Amino acid sequence: LVASREGEAFELTRGQETELPQALKWQVARADEDYDAALVEARRITVDTTRIASESFPMAIPPEEAERRCRRALMEAWIGRESATFRLPPSRLALDPADVIRLAHDGREVEFRLVSVADAEARGIEAVRQDRAAYDLPPGDPRPASLASPVVFGMPEVVMLDLPQITEDQPAHRPLIAAHASPWPGEIAVFRSASTDGFALLTTFGSRARIGTLAFDFFPGPTSRFDLGNQLVVNLLSGTLESVTDVALFSGANALAVEPAAGVWEIVQAGAAELIAPGRYRLTRLLRGQRGTEHAMGNPAPAGARVVVLDATLASLPIAEADLGLPWNWRVGPAARAVSDASYAAVGFTPTGRGLVPFAPVHVGQPWRTARSPGDLTIRWTRRSRALVADAWEQVEVPLAEDLESYDVQILDGAAIKRTLTSSTPSVLYTAAQQTADWGAPLGPSQMLALRIFQLSNRLGRGTPATVSLQF
Repeated sequence: LVASREGEAFELTRGQETELPQALKWQVARADEDYDAALVEARRITVDTTRIASESFPMAIPPEEAERRCRRALMEAWIGRESATFRLPPSRLALDPADVIRLAHDGREVEFRLVSVADAEARGIEAVRQDRAAYDLPPGDPRPASLASPVVFGMPEVVMLDLPQITEDQPAHRPLIAAHASPWPGEIAVFRSASTDGFALLTTFGSRARIGTLAFDFFPGPTSRFDLGNQLVVNLLSGTLESVTDVALFSGANALAVEPAAGVWEIVQAGAAELIAPGRYRLTRLLRGQRGTEHAMGNPAPAGARVVVLDATLASLPIAEADLGLPWNWRVGPAARAVSDASYAAVGFTPTGRGLVPFAPVHVGQPWRTARSPGDLTIRWTRRSRALVADAWEQVEVPLAEDLESYDVQILDGAAIKRTLTSSTPSVLYTAAQQTADWGAPLGPSQMLALRIFQLSNRLGRGTPATVSLQF
């Protein structure tokens, strides 16, 4: 050592405890998981300080190693509270910062690590205390990794439904879409294109629908009253069904769409639901052909036919009326993935605006209640309305829901159409002269007349027909 001008060979300094941390807390990323955050801590017990230092490091490291380094840093802070300044002769040129030397003091040798060196006529040294034991610490206690398996999204089960309007907030011309996947990706994206490329995002939705299949054949039944003879047995992919009161049933609860043929849907409501096996329900006390879908009853609807529960999980496709009748190509899949991903389902679907189609007329009246002389026949029927408000009992007459009231009445001879009559009221006159031209003579007692009656839509033309045979 080279003595300073004041005569001291070296100077030792010790920092105050209150300036040092009692504990260190580090936050790091776990290298053995999905880079989840891990918190490690080192603490001194019997000290006169309460300071806690916290730091976050953007590095991935096993938490056991992070805990060891945290303890080492705390030990270094406390050991390094002792510092020394002294001077060495130029002959000690080999010493550089970070080198470790031993200094004899009070009858013991203490290790110091050089921090800085200032060269002049003598080498001015600054050093801090060091303890080799701080660099030979065991790792922290093991923390078992809970690494999650990567989630693989499969292709969803997608059903597009062209149905009559079932809620007021759904525009009548828009179809519905239902999707099911396990695991559920959280949000489903719907893309469409008029060709096989250039898909554009149309909408997204986040609810998984209750989709299933028929367990057994489902036969036709009566309409406008409870069908107590048939049972609808459904296998659901997920979700549950439960019985409802008649009041809830008449308000639209427990509605399901059954697909007896491709793109043809009967809306059925069920008052009673019974779980008979895991995921299998027997539905009874049925209301058939709801919302004008009585024509869609299968004879029978075969086992395996698709079934969709009609609830708020279905999304409305925001298409314009100008899109109706166009054969769009659709791709439906997880919104977090690109439209080209293998998890997207490719669907071909042409929206037809089923919600704009007039319902079939009902209650076609017999022209003659008793045998009469042949002559002009006045054929009458009752108009139905596709408007949801038509179910209100206080109305004098149900809303028209069309721009104009107009009907076509086809006179049938087997599969052949003899004549088409038109009318702007729910009745039409089939004159004796027309009967003679069609049949050779006016119709009389014991004869039959087959009719097909359509209400017309200004947008889509003929609605659902009512087919009847009148007996004279």
